[in-house]
Amino acid sequence: MGAIHVHEFMSLDGVIDAPTWTFDYGFDPKMGEAIGAVTAGSRAILLGRTTYEMFEPAWSTRTVEDDPGAPFFNDTTKYVVSASLKTATWRNSELIGPYDPERIRSLKADLDGDVYVSGSGTLVRAMLADGLVDSLHLFVYPLTRGSGPRLFADDDPPRKLSLAACESYDNGVVYVAYRPQS
Repeated sequence: MGAIHVHEFMSLDGVIDAPTWTFDYGFDPKMGEAIGAVTAGSRAILLGRTTYEMFEPAWSTRTVEDDPGAPFFNDTTKYVVSASLKTATWRNSELIGPYDPERIRSLKADLDGDVYVSGSGTLVRAMLADGLVDSLHLFVYPLTRGSGPRLFADDDPPRKLSLAACESYDNGVVYVAYRPQS
């Protein structure tokens, strides 16, 4: 059975919308190493429709020369959670229908390796509520957004997490990894 690892770019006040606001900070190579460590054991990518539709044009034409993460994103099977998407045109993509926690549990159990999730806020919030997330890998940027979708909604129940890793980078970004407490 694999584990589900969620990766998010997040503002200090918890906003996880399309992270165009991260560009001002650059991308420290050590951030790539941290993401690479998360994706290393992953044999699948799980995405919500909106993130899939943003990632496909951005990643599908990239090569390893453009970005060392391109082979992972292009060659790994992508499972897309969507009630409305009818076709998946990015290679190695499979539509799995609307969110169904049992379908995600089965996917997690059947894979020989882990599942990587990036962005996909609505999907991630649902999986957190259903206890399906094994680790959160957050890159927290030193700015506030004021408004926007957040990883944890105001009405979410309290939860406790255990710190698994923490690192800071020269660009001011802090990486924190958490696991749910049992």
